[in-house]
Amino acid sequence: MIKLDIVNAIVQKTNITRTKAEQAVETVFEAMKTALGRGQRIELRRFGVFNVKPRKTGIGRNPRTGQQVNIPPGKAVRFKPGKELQALPAPASKN
Repeated sequence: MIKLDIVNAIVQKTNITRTKAEQAVETVFEAMKTALGRGQRIELRRFGVFNVKPRKTGIGRNPRTGQQVNIPPGKAVRFKPGKELQALPAPASKN
């Protein structure tokens, strides 16, 4: 699923214009990015929680050369699904 699929679902369900639906989706995503950028937690009831966790300094390897590379500390966005999302059935295998 891509952002366009979300916009199309909003248009079909609410009968608002595509432009307004795109603006609504963009506004929500921008608000989420801003909040996460400030280190705030985003809790969407019955869906899940987004939060920012610090990432430690580490040592990695360049897969091509095998040379060690220092990985600087940073921040990573984490998502923890809510109970309703966890209760979804697993997708069928494609094999």
